[in-house]
Amino acid sequence: MKNITIIGGGPAALMLAAEIDIKKYKVTICEKKKTVGRKFLVAGEGGLNLTFNSTLEALINQYSPSEFMDAAIRKFTNEDLVNWLNKHKIPTFTGSSNRVFPEQGLKPSEVLKRIVTLIKEKGVEFQFNKKWIGWNEKGNLCFENSKEIKSDITVFALGGASWKVTGSDGEWSEKFQDKNIEVKPFRAANCAFSVDWDKNFIKTQEGKPLKNIALTYKNHSAKGELVISKFGLEGNALYAISEKIQNTLLTEENTTIHLDLKPTLTVEQLKTKYKKTKLSKVTEILKKDLNLDRTSISILKHFTDKETFSNEDLLVKAIKSLPIVLKSAEEIDKAISTLGGISLDEVDENFQLKKIPNSYTIGEMLEWYAPTGGYLLQGSFSMGFYLAKHLNTL
Repeated sequence: MKNITIIGGGPAALMLAAEIDIKKYKVTICEKKKTVGRKFLVAGEGGLNLTFNSTLEALINQYSPSEFMDAAIRKFTNEDLVNWLNKHKIPTFTGSSNRVFPEQGLKPSEVLKRIVTLIKEKGVEFQFNKKWIGWNEKGNLCFENSKEIKSDITVFALGGASWKVTGSDGEWSEKFQDKNIEVKPFRAANCAFSVDWDKNFIKTQEGKPLKNIALTYKNHSAKGELVISKFGLEGNALYAISEKIQNTLLTEENTTIHLDLKPTLTVEQLKTKYKKTKLSKVTEILKKDLNLDRTSISILKHFTDKETFSNEDLLVKAIKSLPIVLKSAEEIDKAISTLGGISLDEVDENFQLKKIPNSYTIGEMLEWYAPTGGYLLQGSFSMGFYLAKHLNTL
């Protein structure tokens, strides 16, 4: 029987351990923290978004690069994940936004506990407080204050570089670079971006939401919500295009997004409403006839001059496409996830490192991206499942 050592205890690692054939392998999970799934629990603080209910093609298109994630997602789809969770007594429901969550009343900690219990009952061994620090001259795995491990197969699931408190710190990158494995620099993803707010504006608007809006960035668009912060803007609509924005900021000092405050209405429909008004004050027209809330009106005033605000045609155009200059991204440790990691050129179609035979990498430590909305967890679960099925055939 061969030994498999899984280093890391996030969603990708747990799914791999849950699906691996223990009749063929003796499996050990080495986790540097006292417990597994710490980032999983942090992600669940605002509601544990497990996956997204959409067609398979629409799901795959959310990933970048989509061709890299294609095989794993098709092997273990969003529907497969929901069925797998239900099978293991983790019932789910689909919210109004098509996001999939554990059944109401089922806490993230209980979801994690049921997955861990399933893995333990299979006979998988967990070793905690076991920090991987590299390889020795024999190629064996070395751990801080612990004995080396000689493993037939090693799977690295060490995570990205955000939320260091959970153990996801990216410190592992140097060890791989020492092996001449390319690791792309980490950058924040699914994060806030800075905006130069007027002091008086941010005093009254900090923490206020912009609901049911849409963003356009170059040829990309996203609907959802934003939150105004002292730093700038954050929220799912911005997260969905954060990769594109970050790629621009690699070479430019700033970039501009366009905010649509009324995505359900066209310019012509807004003009019609405006012309039918019996009100005289612009603010009252915006509030009562166009149904803009106070925060939307405030940000509209912030980014328009007096001429635009008093000109019906210019104002309507601004409502539909308000330019906002973004500067820098939020620091990595405050980001939900990261860009960068081990270059995809370094692994084969089964996530095996080309330069280190019998060693695999899965999860966020690889150079792929997904927006929030359940796509990150789905991607990690799919990779773990896909690798388990591959290893079971060896």
